[in-house]
Amino acid sequence: MTAPPLSADVCVPARSAHRLVNLTGCLSLDSLPGRDLDRRELAELAGGMAAQPQLWDEQVDFASGERHYVSLHRDAHVDVWLLCWNPQNDTGWHDHDVSSGAVAVASGTLVEHNLAVDRPSLATDVTAGSVYSFGPDHIHRLTGLEPGSVSVHAYSPPLWRMGQYSLKDGVLRRLSVSYADELRPLDDMV
Repeated sequence: MTAPPLSADVCVPARSAHRLVNLTGCLSLDSLPGRDLDRRELAELAGGMAAQPQLWDEQVDFASGERHYVSLHRDAHVDVWLLCWNPQNDTGWHDHDVSSGAVAVASGTLVEHNLAVDRPSLATDVTAGSVYSFGPDHIHRLTGLEPGSVSVHAYSPPLWRMGQYSLKDGVLRRLSVSYADELRPLDDMV
């Protein structure tokens, strides 16, 4: 049985990625409003930080070959991370519990995979200079496409828990994990 074609209204946040070209007046760590951020604000913050490598370039590390990640900022309303990727790096399927998020690619290319039923996952390349945001209901997996890719991720409210997904005996399962745990694939679920 062949899956029906995707309708035009399928919401795949990475396919709506945009370029942040005007950094004047951009939301920054110095101008956070002291409240949870909406998706537009998260994209502005992550994109603005990704466009300013002087804020994070000392944290970049590819030495281990593993995905490297470091917290750039955390307060009561927002959480910002720097991630360094190589092609073998893969988060596995996950959600961000109650947090909305944004991903900005500073260099290289990431691939966002969106879970689909009765068809292969939907893969979208996200290139340097692109940023997209998503709500707390978003389930995805991220992989590195090019060696030396770097991304900035912002979440609001700050991450506390995430859900990791696996397929066992044909049943989708969710495992709740701490935001401090490194995400890795739990199985080969495609």
